[in-house]
Amino acid sequence: MKQRRVLRKVLCLLMLLAAALSVLPFLCAAAWETAEKENLSPAEAARRANVPEGSWIWIDLPQKTLTLYQGTTVLRRYPIASGAWETPSPIGTFYITHRFSGELGGFGTRFLGLNVPWGQFGIHGTNRPGSIGSNASHGCIRMFVRDSEELYGKVGNWSKVVIQGGPYGQLDSSLRALRPGDRSSHVAAVQRRLISLGYLYGNADGIYGSGTADAVRRARKALGLRAGDDVDAAFYRAIGLILFE
Repeated sequence: MKQRRVLRKVLCLLMLLAAALSVLPFLCAAAWETAEKENLSPAEAARRANVPEGSWIWIDLPQKTLTLYQGTTVLRRYPIASGAWETPSPIGTFYITHRFSGELGGFGTRFLGLNVPWGQFGIHGTNRPGSIGSNASHGCIRMFVRDSEELYGKVGNWSKVVIQGGPYGQLDSSLRALRPGDRSSHVAAVQRRLISLGYLYGNADGIYGSGTADAVRRARKALGLRAGDDVDAAFYRAIGLILFE
C-alpha cells in the first residue's frame, strides 16, 4: 500500500512536470509578445534576455569627441567630425544595429550603423583625415581610420549610442526652419512636443510628413500664430521647445 502511494506521488509529479514543459513555450512567447507591446528598447529587451549591454558610446557634437564608456568608466576618447550645416548629425539615443568592415572607400575600413528612423547614419572612418574636428560630413560621425578600427572591436551590435547637441538640446546649436519633406532631429523634437500637447498621434520618426504638417497647422491656429505648416522660431517658442532665441 505504501509503495502504491509513493508511486502515485511520483506519477503526479511527472504529470505536473510534463504539463509545465508543455506550456513553457507558450509562456515564453506570451512574455516576448508582452515585451513587444511594451515597446521595449533593444537594450532593455537584451537586458531582460540576460544579455549584457557591454560598452556604450557618448558623442558630443559641439566638442567633436566620441567617448567610449564601460558603465561610468571612460575607456577611450576619440576626436571626430560631424554633420555639416546642410546635413546635420542626428541627436538622441540610438543603437548600433549593423556593421561592415573592409575597404569602404570614403568610409575608411569600418562602419557601425545606427537605427536612426529618418535616414542612414553611422560611425565610420574617413579618407579625409583633415576633416576631423569640424562639421564636414553628410550626418555620419567620422573618425580617423585607426580609431574607427579600434572602436569597431570594442562595441557590439545593440550597444547604446548617445549623441548630444548644442545649447538647444534636441535642437542642437541652431533653430532651423522646418517644412514638409524635411528629415532631422529637429523634426523629431517638434513631433515629440506636438504628441505631448495632443496635436499629433503616433511616433516621433523625424520625418516631416502629411500627419506632422496637419498637426503643425492645427497647433498654429490654436496658438494664435499665422496660418501655415512651417516651423519657425515663433512656433518653437509657442510649443515650449525654447524660451528665448
